Amino acid sequence: MSRHQDSDKRHPGSGRQGGYKKNSNSRGNAPIRKAPSKFGPKPDAPKSNKPKQPSNPDEIRLNRYISNSGVCSRRDADIYIQSGNVKVNGEVVTEMGYKVKLTDVVQFDGVNITPEKKEYILLNKPKNFSTSGDEEKGSANVLDLVRNATKAKLQPVGRMDKTTTGLLLFTNDNEIIQKFTAPNQRSSKVYQVTLDKNLKFEDLERIQKGLTIEEHRVYVEEISYIEDQPKSEIGLKMKTSNVKIVRKIFEHLKYNVLKVDRVTFAGLTKKNLPRGDWRFLTEQEIINLKNA
Repeated sequence: MSRHQDSDKRHPGSGRQGGYKKNSNSRGNAPIRKAPSKFGPKPDAPKSNKPKQPSNPDEIRLNRYISNSGVCSRRDADIYIQSGNVKVNGEVVTEMGYKVKLTDVVQFDGVNITPEKKEYILLNKPKNFSTSGDEEKGSANVLDLVRNATKAKLQPVGRMDKTTTGLLLFTNDNEIIQKFTAPNQRSSKVYQVTLDKNLKFEDLERIQKGLTIEEHRVYVEEISYIEDQPKSEIGLKMKTSNVKIVRKIFEHLKYNVLKVDRVTFAGLTKKNLPRGDWRFLTEQEIINLKNA
């Protein structure tokens, strides 16, 4: 063994000499020391002994109530609330974070609203079902025909007596209900009317020109005999959704009305909808209905 090799063991040198490598703290080789991270876990905050108040499932924030009704977004609802456009049980509420009960009456710009999803159902109403809630006990109501369609609280748009058949719209959208039951609403409906005798042509012309019934002027958009049918089968187009007016037009001229069938309602038809059946409106039909 050479002198150099023996010296290397006693005095370790560089690796090139075959000796033991000395730990170096030169740049790039310094031991890594981890500084405490500002993103590290924070010490637990002292727990409060104050019990958390449980939320009331029967209450909902007013802005959410309005948003759920479909009127506007929750952010816009806050603006309307602050502006005094919202009433709860008849009182204006401007307080942010105000909570209401589902049984409260909430008005937005004077219109009652509900936090339910808006539903729209079209029924081809059969005979012997009434829209009125004050019929004699045991009589059938149209709501029985759509009761299992949705959990929403639906109302029929307009009224129909037991003998009238045809299209009847149901919804929980109060704006639509008020729109299509207002006296000045603009959407057209088509009725097929069956009389006890043929309608005289001069009476048809009188109806077309307008009649004064009970001191009110009644106008129709169109009236005609139905093609390939007896002249006791009449087609009538007018804006009213009040079937009583349809009957009064002919009764005023001494005809007995045997049957009234509404075949179109604000652009909706009975196509592929058998008597007694119902269906949900499509998104496009809902848009058309709101713009009608």
